[in-house]
Amino acid sequence: MTESITRILVPVDFSAHSERAIRYAARLAGQVGASVELLHVVEEFSYGAFSEVYVPNMPDLMQEMINDASVKLVSLRSDMFLHGADVETAVFVGRPSAAIIDRAQAGGFDLIVMGTHGRTGLSHMFMGSVAERVVRTAGCPVLTVRGEAGTEAQMPASSQAA
Repeated sequence: MTESITRILVPVDFSAHSERAIRYAARLAGQVGASVELLHVVEEFSYGAFSEVYVPNMPDLMQEMINDASVKLVSLRSDMFLHGADVETAVFVGRPSAAIIDRAQAGGFDLIVMGTHGRTGLSHMFMGSVAERVVRTAGCPVLTVRGEAGTEAQMPASSQAA
């Protein structure tokens, strides 16, 4: 039995990888009539790492980051969803993987579509992988979109609308 896809969550980090995921989700949403939410997570500052350093106006900086992300998401929504799709935007503060998983569950999303940087080796070991953590722990299916720079993710030929 195939479950229907009515709500798609698209985590956005404003990289080319997440832009490809947005394009993929836009095409998929158009084909199945799903609504989409573009989600950006502003990572909380870790005061422990800066315990010896005074960082002025931390709440102001955090609010500026939230406002900036909100403006960018609205712009992406306008640029990528030209056909009047039902698209919401949201900005959360926290650890990206945990916030994505929590939002997917709380929002009743059927699918998460997210870009992956495809890091390997030391870069992966030190940076970790938000996509990997989401794939391992999300309560709904996760589709990861990866592509080479300068290429756009393509829907499989059998999935494209006729």
